Amino acid sequence: MLAGVSTCLWSPVLAPQTFLLAMLVPGVLLWWRGRAIRWLGVALFGFALAGLHAGHALSVQLPLDWEKREVTVEGRVVELPEHESRRTAFAFRVVDRDDQPAPLRGRLLQLSWYDEFDGTPTGRDRLHAGQQWQLSARVRAPRGLRNPGGFDSEKHALARRLTASGYVRDPETARLLSPAEGLQAWRESMSARIERLVPARASRFVRALALGDTRGLDDADWHVLRANGLTHLVAISGFHVGLVAGFFALLVAGTWWLFPALGRRCPRPVAAAIAGLLGAALYAAVAGFALPTVRTVLMIAVVAGLRVSRRNASTFDSLALAAIAILLVDPLAVLGAGFWLSFLGVAWLLWCLPGAGRQPVRDLLSAQGVATLGLLPLSVVLFGQASLVGPLANLVAVPWWSLVVVPLALVGTALESLYAGLGEWPWRAAAWCFERSWSLFEVLAESNLALWWLTEPLWFALPLAMLGAFWLLLPRGLPGRPLALLLWLPLLWPDRNLPGPGAAELQMFDVGQGLSVLVRTANHSLLYDMGPAMPEGFDAGERIVLPALYALGVRRLDMAVVSHGDSDHAGGFGAVRRGFPVETARAPEGSPVPDTAPCVAGQEWRWDGVAFRFLHPPPYFPYLGNEASCVLRITTAHGTALLTGDIGEVIERDLVRRADLDPAASVQAEVVAIAHHGSASASDPGFVAATGARLALVSSGHGNRFGHPKPDVIDRWHRAGAATLDTAEGGAVTVRLYAEGPRAETRRRAHPRLWDAAARAGRAPAGESAGLSYRPD
Repeated sequence: MLAGVSTCLWSPVLAPQTFLLAMLVPGVLLWWRGRAIRWLGVALFGFALAGLHAGHALSVQLPLDWEKREVTVEGRVVELPEHESRRTAFAFRVVDRDDQPAPLRGRLLQLSWYDEFDGTPTGRDRLHAGQQWQLSARVRAPRGLRNPGGFDSEKHALARRLTASGYVRDPETARLLSPAEGLQAWRESMSARIERLVPARASRFVRALALGDTRGLDDADWHVLRANGLTHLVAISGFHVGLVAGFFALLVAGTWWLFPALGRRCPRPVAAAIAGLLGAALYAAVAGFALPTVRTVLMIAVVAGLRVSRRNASTFDSLALAAIAILLVDPLAVLGAGFWLSFLGVAWLLWCLPGAGRQPVRDLLSAQGVATLGLLPLSVVLFGQASLVGPLANLVAVPWWSLVVVPLALVGTALESLYAGLGEWPWRAAAWCFERSWSLFEVLAESNLALWWLTEPLWFALPLAMLGAFWLLLPRGLPGRPLALLLWLPLLWPDRNLPGPGAAELQMFDVGQGLSVLVRTANHSLLYDMGPAMPEGFDAGERIVLPALYALGVRRLDMAVVSHGDSDHAGGFGAVRRGFPVETARAPEGSPVPDTAPCVAGQEWRWDGVAFRFLHPPPYFPYLGNEASCVLRITTAHGTALLTGDIGEVIERDLVRRADLDPAASVQAEVVAIAHHGSASASDPGFVAATGARLALVSSGHGNRFGHPKPDVIDRWHRAGAATLDTAEGGAVTVRLYAEGPRAETRRRAHPRLWDAAARAGRAPAGESAGLSYRPD
């Protein structure tokens, strides 16, 4: 079943619906009546079921012809709103009524409610979970950025069955139709009580562990958790659901032991199984039925069903039946990392420690070692990182948080639900206990043994590493076990595919409406611009550039060039500088970018046989924003590339004039980054002709409000003989200069996915405010 589902979802294209429906019939027949080839029937059924689910999830996404529309919708806030400095993000379920826009009826939207540019509040603080609102919104189909090591938001939208994202228009017209009610409203009110009654800083973790409310955790908290490998524990996880289920089961089993007569009406094992399932379901409700908790409830339901039906089944059989149950209910669950980590982790423990329980301390140490070794390959592929202090941190956190902090937090929640104020003392005790351990994890997070970032491996690295882990975990005494470490080499030390001497590689990252280009030679790296950062929280330097640098195996930056001080080019500079060692930083003289040396025309240097030269601004040139952009030429043994920042036509004509006077300042280049994202104010015809470019690159945000790149600008480059590539269409672009000319590859084409928004929709209409770099107007 899992093989069929995975094969379907990781195929580059989705099979037609008629084909998938036709596969269901032979799949069911072979599953039901087949003998030796029953596995084939199950695989066919899983393939078809996953394809139908994926097809439905894609079909509910907003049609292309609705991209520019402003709609008035009525619906309910279905999750806890996330309040940030200048915006509130919230999930909104539109009511299923005929008076609602047809493509949005009953569908899930992800919306943002912004303050004004000057910070004037617009009433977004009134948003609470469980409320019903009528509001106007501008919506677009789910579409994300595609980069090495980046988060795939389009996959996430598919798994959530998200129809559209957007933002609230005219906030003053939004109307509250009904007050907060329901489970989510209760969770938010309970979270507010914890915040009010527990003044300690650990209050935010008590809310996370008791209610799954992680809104109070900031970037520093998440850094500590990731560095220690503890993210799986901080919110309500499957492990915690299992603990609650076990507590309920033990409570009922103890009651049956005290009152044996109860066994005449219901056998003790059956009663304990039902109680465990009810406890798990109750705890999942407290967490708002988050996916990890629902997955665990299904697993417990399978085990409880086997007990109630008096059917004997091994632990492995129970695990397999739980996986089948989850795949039947939601085959798209395999798109999430939690599915693989949960089932694979349990499978490793069952196989390696079948008799655990007789020696608790030794079993805990063994379980931690097995989980670390067995899940490391998957963690590296899923997250691109590993925590070297994770095993030690988990040895402390798992028993202390799960057996002390979480029970206290849950007792407080239960008491507070019975009577207001009763939950204060358990909550305070949970916070006190949590703080006793948190200082240790903060110290470990800053050590050299914390996060280990790894290069993005090739496809075969994971199966080889999993085989190596299997080999290493075989019983002691097996000869040749150290040789298994060789199978980990493609995963832990993959080939970075660096250019040879005299060659260079350009990586134009997909940062939305902004710019960031990585230039690599055989032994050096230069980063030209770092993408945008906005006050409401999106920082391309942190979210895109840093993960991409890690995924590409960059260990340090020999130079960082900030073309000019505009936020769409310099916004991510701070995050990059904090996260990466930068030897030299340059920006135009007089720019607002701090701690940089000036870039001046005529400055040049050589790395690994590649020549670098600044062509603009000349000495004593005043800082004029876009027009003062650092223009960098990179000359290799096989061709030249030109990075132009945001210069306009006047500067372009001046560069051509200076090139006529000084051949060393030539603008001729095989590869050119089109200035100012393809604005009509740049790409002067004389400059375009003088470059003689064979490839022109554009960095723009999909549907940005400026309409970049302008069609006539693209036509101008085409008429001059240059092919064009736009990050808005293809994602990150990789360019390598060869003797026969430049070769380019886009991220979307190199890594095709059936949920790829650009492949399905083609180029979106210009003029819509869908870019991630600017607050909509």
